[in-house]
Amino acid sequence: MANLLNQTWVIVLLSATLIGAVLAAVHHAEVIAHKIGEPFGTLVLALSITIIEVALIVSMMLAGNEGSEFIARDAIFATVMIIMNGVIGLCIFVGGLTHHEMSFRNEGTNSALAVLTALATFILVMPMVTVSTPGPTFSESQLAFAGIASFVLYGAFLFFQTVTHRDYYLPKSKKDKTDNTVHAAKPSNLKTLVSAVLLLVTLVAVVGLAKALSPAIEAGVKAAGAPKTIVGIAIALLVLLPESFAAVRASRANRLQSSLNLALGSALASIGLTIPAVAAISIIFDLPLSLGISSLNMILMYLSFFIGALTLAIGRTTVLQGVVHLIIFFEYLFLSLVP
Repeated sequence: MANLLNQTWVIVLLSATLIGAVLAAVHHAEVIAHKIGEPFGTLVLALSITIIEVALIVSMMLAGNEGSEFIARDAIFATVMIIMNGVIGLCIFVGGLTHHEMSFRNEGTNSALAVLTALATFILVMPMVTVSTPGPTFSESQLAFAGIASFVLYGAFLFFQTVTHRDYYLPKSKKDKTDNTVHAAKPSNLKTLVSAVLLLVTLVAVVGLAKALSPAIEAGVKAAGAPKTIVGIAIALLVLLPESFAAVRASRANRLQSSLNLALGSALASIGLTIPAVAAISIIFDLPLSLGISSLNMILMYLSFFIGALTLAIGRTTVLQGVVHLIIFFEYLFLSLVP
């Protein structure tokens, strides 16, 4: 009994520390974002989180524990579903309650969604229909091609977003900039440098704490008799906390453009950077890797993309669209528990 009580207190302490690290990461990311402006600012947190997420997935793959071949698949699919429905839905819902209708540039968001749909199909669906290997896996050459294609697509998106069509990812009009931080003086170079260092420290802390909590999550999932995919969902939720908090905060300030930039950019980075690294590790160390998702998850994923395309089509959102995305997200969570 005493041992259980001590373990509970440790979990509570780690959870509280995790929340503190998330809030600190969001603050330092916003300092950097305000200094360098859009759309580069929203890339900071997305890329930082994804790089550390890659390190976490690769370390778990190299550990070789039972089910390690599914870690990348579960993490990527969970990230896509959480962002497409949970994060975007919550941003639209929370912002809509305050501002009734919010606007954004659909040129950029539609482009990001097109790239995300292609990436998700290449990585999560193609392994289920290829015939070179049995089961939901790629052959070595197919895996290498998938990794290269993912990296090239993501690189092309970054070039499009930050160089050739940067204006597609900027606020549509000055009316969108109702937040006081838009007009506040930009932080000094020293403050920005300090925030950059502290952002890396806090992000490492977030992932480290998430990894420390994962055994407790696994034990809870096992005790409840729930599917193992719940572990991947729980870890993805923990790792995505900083991005989610920052995106919702921006939507409350009527900056939905920033929210969508951050959310879709995070999903793209999650595949575009994770798959090349995971593919390389799998090939070099001859580790098993299973990426194909089930028919049920395919339906949920393409429903998310279809509804997402309708949501992003006209450049304006209301509370109703947020509700639709959130219901799909809850459906995904429920069917993960009761497939």
